Amino acid sequence: MNILEALEAKSRMLPEKYKNMSVQELEDMIKNIKEKMGKKLFIPGHHYQKDEVIQFADVTGDSLKLAQLSAENREAEHIVFCGVHFMAETADILTTESQKVYLPDMRAGCSMADMADIYQTERAWEFLQVLFGDTILPLTYVNSTAAIKSFVGANGGATVTSSNAEKMVRWAFSKKERLLFLPDQHLGRNTAFNIGVNLDEMAVYNPIENILEYDGPLEKVKVILWKGHCSVHENFTVENISHVREAYLDMKIIVHPECSREVVALSDQAGSTNYIIEAIEASPAGSSWAVGTEMNLVNRLISQHPDKQIISLNPHMCPCLTMNRIDLQHLAWSLDSVIQGQEINLIKVDEETAFNAKLALNRMLEQS
Repeated sequence: MNILEALEAKSRMLPEKYKNMSVQELEDMIKNIKEKMGKKLFIPGHHYQKDEVIQFADVTGDSLKLAQLSAENREAEHIVFCGVHFMAETADILTTESQKVYLPDMRAGCSMADMADIYQTERAWEFLQVLFGDTILPLTYVNSTAAIKSFVGANGGATVTSSNAEKMVRWAFSKKERLLFLPDQHLGRNTAFNIGVNLDEMAVYNPIENILEYDGPLEKVKVILWKGHCSVHENFTVENISHVREAYLDMKIIVHPECSREVVALSDQAGSTNYIIEAIEASPAGSSWAVGTEMNLVNRLISQHPDKQIISLNPHMCPCLTMNRIDLQHLAWSLDSVIQGQEINLIKVDEETAFNAKLALNRMLEQS
C-alpha cells in the first residue's frame, strides 16, 4: 500500500467521536438528521442488516426490491445504502447523475462477489468460447461487482436475483443454447434443476485452475456454473436437516436457494429471502419452522412471530460478517458527513462500466 492509499484508507476509518457516543446519542443524531433532510435522504436497508440499523431504514427488502426502489427513486439527493458494496454500486448505476450513493462502511463487502473478478471472468469467457463457440449467454447474480455486471451486459446477458432466477434462466435459454451462471454455483444449479435441466447437463468452471469440471461429453452441457458460493448459506448441511427431522417431527424446513442442492432437495420449501418471510407470515399460529438463511433475519422472524416456533436450521450459525460491518456508529458517521457536505465513502461506478452494467440490470428489471 502506497502513501496515498494509506491516507485514503485512514480517511475511511470510523472517527473516535462516534465510537465514544452512547446508543442514545447515536440514535438521536440519526433521527435528527433524517428529520432535517426529509425526502432529500433515502436509506434502503437489506433484510440481513442488524435491527439497530433496520429501525432507521426508509425501505427494507431483498436485492430485487431494493434495486427496483433505487431505480424508481428520483427525489432523494443522498442515498445511504445499508447493505453491502455491490448493492450500493447497483444503486449508483440505476440512479441519476445528480444523486449520490454512500456505503456507511467500505468494509461491508460480499465473499461471494469476491469469488469472481473481471480478469477471471474475461479469461473464462475466452476459454469457454474455444470449447463451445458462440452458444453461451452469461447471467450474473446481483451479488457480483459492477465490473462483472458490465461484462455480462456487454455480452448480451442479464443480472438475476434469487426471486427471479427461474424466469431469467428461461429467458437466457430463449436467447442461446447454453448459459454461464456466476458467481454462485448453488443458486445456478438449483434454479436450472427446477426448470428441468438435469444435473449431468451442468458443468462447473473452476476460475482458480481455469478448467471445466465435467466428465461427460461437452455437447451435453447446457449450464456452466461458476465455482463460487455464499459463505453463510453453504454452512447449512444435510446433517442439520437430519437433526431437525429427528428432534422436531412436525417442523417444516425452509431454506434459501444459495444452499447446496442436497440441502434444498431435502427441505420442504426453498426460495428467496422475501419468499421465506412471506411463507412464515402466511403460516398459521402454532406452526414450526427451521430456517436456513442469515441469522439476523432468522432472529427478526423469531421476534416478529411469537405465536410460531422458529429456529435456525444450523444452531451454530453466525450472522453475515460483512453485512454486520454496518452498525449505529457507521450509520451516524455517514449521515453526519452527508449533512456537513462531506462525501465520505461515496460509491461511484465509472461511466463505461455503469453503461453496460445498466444494460444487464435493465434486462432483468424488464422481465420482473
